[in-house]
Amino acid sequence: MSEHGTNSSLWLASASPRRHQLLSLLNLPFEVCTPNVSEQPLLSEPPAEMVKRLSRLKAQACAQHLDEGSVVAADTIVVLLGRVLGKPQNEAEAGAMLRALRGRRHLVLTGHTTLNAATGKTITDVCESKVTIRAMSDKEIEAYIASGDPLDKAAAYAVQNEEFQPASEVIGCPANVMGLPVCHIARDLYRHGVALPPSRPRQCRIGYGYLCAIVDEVMPGARVEGLAPPPPHVK
Repeated sequence: MSEHGTNSSLWLASASPRRHQLLSLLNLPFEVCTPNVSEQPLLSEPPAEMVKRLSRLKAQACAQHLDEGSVVAADTIVVLLGRVLGKPQNEAEAGAMLRALRGRRHLVLTGHTTLNAATGKTITDVCESKVTIRAMSDKEIEAYIASGDPLDKAAAYAVQNEEFQPASEVIGCPANVMGLPVCHIARDLYRHGVALPPSRPRQCRIGYGYLCAIVDEVMPGARVEGLAPPPPHVK
C-alpha cells in the first residue's frame, strides 16, 4: 500500500484479481490495499451479518491510512442449506463441495462497504444472488479439479469458467457471484458524491456470458438502449 499523502481518490480493499477486474468496469482509476482482517465468524453470527461486518472492517483497515478518498471493500461467501462453504483445503474437499452443490440452488452473499476516508461516512449493504449448479458428472468434476481452478475459489467453483460452465442458472447479480456487485458499488459511490464517468458500463458485461438483469432495480434508468437481453438462464 502507498504511503500517506497519496493522490489516489479511490481504493479497493482487496488483492483479488477478480474484484480488480470488476471494479475496473467503472472506468475509475484506483489503487489496491490489502487489509489484515481476521475472517473468523462470530458465535451464532448470521451469514449476511458476517459478510457485512467483514466488509466494513476491511474498509476501515484501509481507511485508517488515508486522509481522503473513498474505499471499496467486499466479503463474499457461499451458503448451501445454511452451511457456509469456504475455499477447499485440498482436492478431496473440492470434490466433496462440488458433488454437494450439483443440481442444487445455493446463495452467494457479498457484504460490500464504501467509506469516505475524510468524513468517515460509511455505507454497508449485502447483495444476494441465487445460483443453481448444473448436474455435472463425477468425471467432469475430476477433470475440473485437475485443472487447479477450484482450489482458490469459495465453494470450489468459478462461475466465469467458460470451459466448465458450472452454473445452469443465476438469479440476481452475476458480478456478485464473482465477488463484487458492480452496480451496487456504483450506486453507493454516487451516494458518496463520487463522480462516475459517462463511459462507465450501465450494465455488467462480464466475459463469461452473463448480463446483469437487476441494474434497473439498483440504478433506475441506467440501462443502455440496444443491449441484448440477458440469456434465458439468467433471471
